[in-house]
Amino acid sequence: MKKIVLVGYMASGKTEIGKLLSKKLNLPFFDIDHLIENEVSKSINEIFEGKGEIFFRKKEHEVFANKINSDSSFVLSLGGGTPCYANNHLFLEKDDVISIYLKGNIATLVERLKINKAKRPLLKDLVGEELTEFVAKHLFDRSFYYNHCKHTITIEDKSPFDIIEEIQKILL
Repeated sequence: MKKIVLVGYMASGKTEIGKLLSKKLNLPFFDIDHLIENEVSKSINEIFEGKGEIFFRKKEHEVFANKINSDSSFVLSLGGGTPCYANNHLFLEKDDVISIYLKGNIATLVERLKINKAKRPLLKDLVGEELTEFVAKHLFDRSFYYNHCKHTITIEDKSPFDIIEEIQKILL
């Protein structure tokens, strides 16, 4: 049984890598945000606006715990904050979980985030250097949780296929 969990900051490529990896390994792919949206029947933005972040984080933990504790194999991409709440980082250390931190530097992540920040509830109102400061602070705060992953892959100057190749070496 393979439970491959992809962790990283927003725009680190978790979803894109997860989809490609699932096809390569012939495993189902799940994105935690989509699982939450399906369960609540609202978009992540609607959940944040209507119910708030605390409700979202509780639902996120519940969905993550249910998926990790299931008896199935899959590739799962987490939200950037998922490991940082409700002791979710401890799931990354479970024996039957292959957790991989897709690590990006601040400059790379900020460039990627500028492209679609309107779709991200935590970023949509940030302008100019506020985005860089926000990402830098978040990466500092979250690194403790991200580093509970069993493996780390840097994403700079790598194509999605290069990253998939590195993950496949981990899985051997």
